[in-house]
Amino acid sequence: MNPLAEQDHRPWPVPKGPWIMVQVWRDLLFAHWNVPPEAIWPLIPEQLELDSFGGDTWISITPLHISLRLRGLPPLPGMSDLPELNCRTYVKVGGKPGIYFFSLDTASRAAVWGARTFYHLPYFHARMQVEKRADSISYSSVRGDAVWRATYAPTSPAQRAEPGSLDYFLAERYCLYTVRKGRTYRGEIHRVPWPLQSASLSIGENSVAQAAGIQVSAAPAAVSFARELEVLVWPLDRIG
Repeated sequence: MNPLAEQDHRPWPVPKGPWIMVQVWRDLLFAHWNVPPEAIWPLIPEQLELDSFGGDTWISITPLHISLRLRGLPPLPGMSDLPELNCRTYVKVGGKPGIYFFSLDTASRAAVWGARTFYHLPYFHARMQVEKRADSISYSSVRGDAVWRATYAPTSPAQRAEPGSLDYFLAERYCLYTVRKGRTYRGEIHRVPWPLQSASLSIGENSVAQAAGIQVSAAPAAVSFARELEVLVWPLDRIG
């Protein structure tokens, strides 16, 4: 299915220019912690405004697998099944809600170089290992003091988040923000709404948010899972 065939759910229209990349995100876990805003705002660029839900601000850790290809080209060598783990929060600029990444870990040095060079994103190389047995996924990522070891699995049928719900606030984001040398950039994406499932999660070790300077509790406040989603990606747009 062409993702552009469904657009009515978007909070704003897709960009006018052409998308440049398609990514497929698989076996993705959302683990969310509500954190006081004063613990987050000193760590994000002043150009960004923290976004909140019911007065709460949030940190999320998201392990997944990614495949990617540039528009009109076959999948790039070594880019058909990349493990990635990101640590993020929720921000907005000019009324557009999006995501700000504290870190993105991957096992591919080429992906680190490409994302840092062309998207100004804080990608890091990590030692990663993923094992899947039936629906259960064991995911390990180690980068210095930033360690994630957990096992998770979906526990319900997939459904779309209801507008106005916490899941909708956390999942239905259609851009990222990054700041480099004082300049603010927005990276737009398009996809259909997330097919979210409830999930079980057992965390063996988690110091990813702590490595970014944020303390979180042992157990997240909310967890969900998504099996697969295709995503169109546009180039960065300087907005400030």
